[in-house]
Amino acid sequence: MSWPAPTRADHDKFCRVEGWTPVRDATGRSGTHHITYELALPDGRILRTRISHPPNRTTYGAGMWAHVLRDQLDVDEATFWAAVRDGVKPTRSGPVPPAETLPAELAFLLVDRVGLSREQIAAMTKAEAIERLNRYWTEGT
Repeated sequence: MSWPAPTRADHDKFCRVEGWTPVRDATGRSGTHHITYELALPDGRILRTRISHPPNRTTYGAGMWAHVLRDQLDVDEATFWAAVRDGVKPTRSGPVPPAETLPAELAFLLVDRVGLSREQIAAMTKAEAIERLNRYWTEGT
């Protein structure tokens, strides 16, 4: 698909749609030559992008725009335009937290006292791990 030439205003709108945070300089002022935004991602990375003042209809060159998309915004062109034109926030994937984890002390007791391997413990639910430790304490097995 052919996309229009992106402008500074499009870049700014993308950041506002996705909820990027404007950044202040060390003295608490906004920068004078650029608008700088940051976005904290679920995977722990922090993206940062800069838009030259004023955020107007001035367009980006192809090489500069490829850099902004890839290295600053971390989206493809279709995702960018969906946000700018339709207000669709990009889907940012992050690490999926485990459904259930075992407390460290429980895992330690299963290894140290019961003699289970880490692989065996990793395959257990919390309820199974507690049941196995209780069986060890009551039956000694």
